Amino acid sequence: MNFITHSLLMAERLLRNLSRQPWWIVISLVQPIIWLLLYGQLFKRVVELPGFNADSYISFVTPGIVIMSALMAGGWNGMGMIMELNQGVMDRLLVSPMNRAAIITGRIISMAAVSIVQSLILISLGFLTGARFAGGIPGVIVLLICGMLLAAPFAALSNALALLIRKQESVIGASNFILMPLTFLSPVFMASAVMPDWIRSVSRYNPVNWSVEAARAALNGNTDWSFVLLRIGCLLVFAVFCAALATRAFRAYQRSA
Repeated sequence: MNFITHSLLMAERLLRNLSRQPWWIVISLVQPIIWLLLYGQLFKRVVELPGFNADSYISFVTPGIVIMSALMAGGWNGMGMIMELNQGVMDRLLVSPMNRAAIITGRIISMAAVSIVQSLILISLGFLTGARFAGGIPGVIVLLICGMLLAAPFAALSNALALLIRKQESVIGASNFILMPLTFLSPVFMASAVMPDWIRSVSRYNPVNWSVEAARAALNGNTDWSFVLLRIGCLLVFAVFCAALATRAFRAYQRSA
């Protein structure tokens, strides 16, 4: 019970700090909004390619941008950890009676809350620019769930890197090295059917691909729920694996502190 309570208290502390700088949410959305608006216009004719199987590119790319935004939010979550390490906040938390696992979990919960707000903003913007989803509200809910299930494991990995490396520049470099290839080795911007064969093969093992495919399947209507649930299950397994890695990294940090 202490774990849940402490996780929520940690998340509340982080969200309260964020409430003092609400423009951060807006600033962090600048790049996804630019990609949504510019890519939506620049590539709107690609739906005419044989095998693309989409009527509107803005409807196709909006869930991809939402997933990408969640991925980036999770992948950069370790920056806050480094700030707390440098400011001595982590040392104070370690001498408090707070549950140790809640320190990481609370960060992930707060990140998920912010990610939902950002995702709803992007979905609304996509709708205003012409995106339409036959899956309706249930499909949007699945999209939000897929985004959170992708953001959470990458947030855990980001925090693990922060605890092990403890250098902001190194974590930034590692995050870019991981996040950008995963984004472009997935159907965020392009349908799998028109990708090169080698990218399509690699994307089968890409968690970003699982998230995007499940979200699009739920949004398109006539949903094959076995297809969606299989990919959500894979995301859950991946999240558990990353949480275990983050726990080991935190224990390593405790031993060295």
